[in-house]
Amino acid sequence: MTTNVPTVSFTDAGFVSPSEASVLAGVQADMNAAFGGNLNPSLSTPQGQLATSWSAIIGYANDLFCNLTQQVDPAYSSGRMQDAIARIYFLERDPGASTVVSATCTGVAGTEIPQSALAVATDGNFYYAVDGGTIGISGTVVLSFACSVIGPIACPTGTLTMIYQAIPGWDAVTNLSDGVVGHDVESRQDFEARRAASVAINSIGSLPTILGAVLDVDGVLDAYVTENSTGSPLTIGGYELDPYSVYVAAVGGTNDDVAQAIWRKKAPGCAYNGNTTVIVEDTRSGYVTPYPSYDVTFERPDALPIYFSVELATNAQVPSNAISLIKEAIIAAFNGQDGGQRARIGSTIYATRFIAPVAALGTWMQIVSLLIGSDNTLGAEFTADISGTTMDVSAVASGTLEVGQFISGPNIEEGTYIIALGTGSGGTGTYELSLSQTVASEDMTGAAANQTSVSVNIDQVPTVSSVNIVVVIS
Repeated sequence: MTTNVPTVSFTDAGFVSPSEASVLAGVQADMNAAFGGNLNPSLSTPQGQLATSWSAIIGYANDLFCNLTQQVDPAYSSGRMQDAIARIYFLERDPGASTVVSATCTGVAGTEIPQSALAVATDGNFYYAVDGGTIGISGTVVLSFACSVIGPIACPTGTLTMIYQAIPGWDAVTNLSDGVVGHDVESRQDFEARRAASVAINSIGSLPTILGAVLDVDGVLDAYVTENSTGSPLTIGGYELDPYSVYVAAVGGTNDDVAQAIWRKKAPGCAYNGNTTVIVEDTRSGYVTPYPSYDVTFERPDALPIYFSVELATNAQVPSNAISLIKEAIIAAFNGQDGGQRARIGSTIYATRFIAPVAALGTWMQIVSLLIGSDNTLGAEFTADISGTTMDVSAVASGTLEVGQFISGPNIEEGTYIIALGTGSGGTGTYELSLSQTVASEDMTGAAANQTSVSVNIDQVPTVSSVNIVVVIS
């Protein structure tokens, strides 16, 4: 049998499918020949309708085959095919991750807080201690807590405040910064990035090796690895590295698991950097107790809140819940839930990353501006007290205060920003704030969401909270 329908082909550019117009022409030619010629080619005739249906079926089959050939390439694979490619590297898709938050536990010095000790956030979610710890002589210890619910559960500053089960000597718990939001099933892009990083896992001594091993640790949400190969201190991404040392930052996972992953893959004799030290024993065959032990140090990065300022042009189609929809779209994009790249340690976050997700909310969306900011670029450093919604600035160390600046300090409620000038006009004087509170005189800072990009240091993990997103419809 012969046919006039053009076939698919493989070229140097890959799979090539014929156009549906040429497929339709081929089907019509086959039908005309089968019926002896002189068939009316009009698509409104019965034979025209039949030719159109057959062409659509052939085109759909070609599309499916085209999609299958694309799935063989890791750069385009998704779903079941991406899972299959990853299994070649002995990887499984992360079924989801919990929100992780650093919490300050206060109590009697020497009190042991065991692993899995429970605390409760104001939204009712339970958080368990990832690692145990001992309250120090200062009366505090900072521990990592993970939400018992898998997925993107927000844990803003000051919301993890209740101890679920009493432990003698443990008096209070609170988080002084936002939690690093978890995620649902690992996205196509994040899974591919982890697969690419895992290629180096079987080697030893290279930075990709260490990164791949740490990212493969159960519960790790993000990681960053770099080194200083010089004989002098070197500042990279806002952090000073010791001479001849490796730097590893990790969010999530237990301290022991992260330290083991680093120690197995780092080069011999290499020094460390960071704020967390774990003793690792070498229990490999050939050694007997007491096993050789080593101090492994790495960084548990601080949270860096990212501020957003969105201005929209008003119109009759703007829905009543527009502000909440915009905040949800920004948070989803920030965490990579829209299929794009999520904000990460040591990255540059661009304001333009969030324009498309916000614009996709509907034709009513008319974005005048969308800007971001962080405390890495301060607009002002000053001393002030707060009574109600009035902030009284007594001294300015640097910069200028202005409307729209987010205010940060040891006792400031998250999401506090300047909404109007009082007697102050950039320096000392009064300013009206968005949130009512009482704060004694202390050092504070102001940072505005007025930039097109934000650089995240390598000892910082970017976080997002709805209270730090200001939407103005004018």
